[in-house]
Amino acid sequence: MKEHLSESFKHSLMTNGYGDPFSILGMHKSDKGGVFIRVCYPGADKIEVISYDEQKVIGEMKNIHSYGLFQLNLPEEKSFFDYKLHIYFLDGRNYITEDVYRFAPVLSDFDLHLLNEGTHKNLYDKLGAHLINHQGVDGVFFAVWAPNAKRVSVIGNFNMWDGRRHMMRNRAGNGVWEIFIPHLVEGEFYKYEIVDNKGQVLPLKADPVGFAAELRPNTASAVYNPKRYQWADDQWMEKRAKNQDPLHKPMNIYEVHLGSWRRNSLEGNRFLTYRELAQELPEYVKYMGFTHVEFLPVSEHPFDGSWGYQTLGLYAPTARYGNPDDFKFLVDCLHREGIGVIIDWVPAHFPKDTYGLDYFDGTALYEHADTRKGEQKDWGTKIYNYGRNEVANYLLANALFWIREYHIDGLRVDAVASMLYLDYGRKAGEWLPNQYGGHENIEAISFLRRLNEWIYAENSGVVTFAEESTSWPMVSRPTYLGGLGFTFKWNMGWMNDTLQYMHRESVHRKYHQSEMTFSFVYAFNENFTLPLSHDEVVHGKGPLIDKMTGDRWQKFANLRAYYGFMYAHPGKQLLFMGNEFAQDHEWKYNDSLSWNLLLNSDHSGVQKLIKDLNELHILQPALHELDFEEKGFEWIDGSDVEHSVISFIRKAKNDKDFLVCVSNFTPATLYDYKVGVNHSGIYEEILNTDNLKYGGSGVLNQGQIQTIEPGWNFKKYALNLTIPPLSTIILKPVQLNNEE
Repeated sequence: MKEHLSESFKHSLMTNGYGDPFSILGMHKSDKGGVFIRVCYPGADKIEVISYDEQKVIGEMKNIHSYGLFQLNLPEEKSFFDYKLHIYFLDGRNYITEDVYRFAPVLSDFDLHLLNEGTHKNLYDKLGAHLINHQGVDGVFFAVWAPNAKRVSVIGNFNMWDGRRHMMRNRAGNGVWEIFIPHLVEGEFYKYEIVDNKGQVLPLKADPVGFAAELRPNTASAVYNPKRYQWADDQWMEKRAKNQDPLHKPMNIYEVHLGSWRRNSLEGNRFLTYRELAQELPEYVKYMGFTHVEFLPVSEHPFDGSWGYQTLGLYAPTARYGNPDDFKFLVDCLHREGIGVIIDWVPAHFPKDTYGLDYFDGTALYEHADTRKGEQKDWGTKIYNYGRNEVANYLLANALFWIREYHIDGLRVDAVASMLYLDYGRKAGEWLPNQYGGHENIEAISFLRRLNEWIYAENSGVVTFAEESTSWPMVSRPTYLGGLGFTFKWNMGWMNDTLQYMHRESVHRKYHQSEMTFSFVYAFNENFTLPLSHDEVVHGKGPLIDKMTGDRWQKFANLRAYYGFMYAHPGKQLLFMGNEFAQDHEWKYNDSLSWNLLLNSDHSGVQKLIKDLNELHILQPALHELDFEEKGFEWIDGSDVEHSVISFIRKAKNDKDFLVCVSNFTPATLYDYKVGVNHSGIYEEILNTDNLKYGGSGVLNQGQIQTIEPGWNFKKYALNLTIPPLSTIILKPVQLNNEE
């Protein structure tokens, strides 16, 4: 190695960088014999090389470039040795430190091969910032993917945010840059300073695999140990791993935005922290009988008003509510109460904030270069390049990261439709067809299939949900059958049709009964979740209670009847927070739910109904065992349009375990209303949304109800019932006669 560098090379090294600074800096053999040490410390006045035990000054280094390049020649030394640096500054400060350029690489060649191949399931153990002991020294190892950069440096308070201090090595030119910085500790904020291939310094970048982030509006990443937390949910995790058949188990989901479920009104209406939420949310969810919570995206994001859906820190729980261990504590507490945790996950797009993934190394790295494929103009965001192995690996490993490191039980994948179609939200001429001339995004389809295959290969009982709003086939069918492989698909058609029906005046409903019955035509084509999500109570849509018609009493009766119909319908249920007590205004992401409404009997009545429906859903196998099989459902009558009545039977695996479900969507009480059944015996009403305790008028079918003959609705027997106004009732046989 040459002891002398040309002036032009020195200048280039200190300004534009060099792909392998470790070949220039640190200790090297001299081509003239002996060794020399070369270091980079802009701002230093004097640097001494001292023995590793700090007992001896080996020599003072010479400043060989005005930007802070120093060198010490040791022609008498025949071999390498350990040393430290004593740095002096003009203001009198001085300290002793390690030379980062004396440390060997950390990543193995095999790791680099897997990262480049896009198959590294533990990518997050290799990229990002990691607290390690390397060559006997504690510190932080940094690694980042930036294949088209000319220089990448780690910067932070520890080096005065100067990119010349800690220039990283580009391992074998493969695009993964790494460096070990000794003696750094947890909590250090950092970014990457990247010089592009044209020599331009880019806007400072947060770490794409940062495990923690600075509280907004600041945007740095933070060194954090994601593996320190001591979990106490072993019982839950063991039970989950044995649950390899989620389709036949009860599942009713409570969708939550952590920043607005409840706020601290005594302290400026601030967010509750993860740990404060852990004291209240699990208890409430358990009391209400929900089996799962689903959090709107918890990954770090720059703008509160995006609700988390414009994510830039996929590997970091948002700092708004605390640190990563605090979020783990919240998950832990929910698990200990027997409640599963689902998170919204956003691999469809990312925002253009300059500190994020946008033109990360000066090129279209995570996105497509052609905006006809790389931008979602309606949302002002970039689209991931799923066809690039490293980008797909980045996203796939992130899904596993949440499952493994945060014990997440399910991922609800946002905006799947926008991923599947190349022309989603685009006019003619604004998109590029695939290689076959079609509008299907073949790369995204492959990505989604791999996602579900990677997750199910974990054998951990984790489930996935697709928010997919089109008629794309086999979303929730296995990949080996040609499906996308999701466990469940959100039924957006059911939600749109039924809410449209409920918004109609009752006298007009008989002309539109198909809006309530059409979903039964395709109910078993997919494994559907029935969502009444946050999307239905924002952007001027108003709260659910305002989508109901009539006077105040009728609005609440309509809502209760609708909820009863929803829980009786095949599929798993999802309710956004506040829907369970009929929140009376549109959801606001920056304000608390109106919990004071529960002082009113109308609102508390709806809450009691949801609690009872959740309990019924769990206790009655007919409401969950055969949600996705035609043999679990049988029509009684879906065509009584004159009375706007819909009736059907829900069945469990045991043929004699079934429920009779009847909904009346007019304000008229129907007396002596016959409902056909297949089995004679005695039935009892186990739920009636018109019950006084729910705020209804108290029209009930009390006591035992004996079947009569002749039958009705093409059934052998019948029940003679009183159907309350605007209600859903559910009946269960308590004694069946022996029948030949």
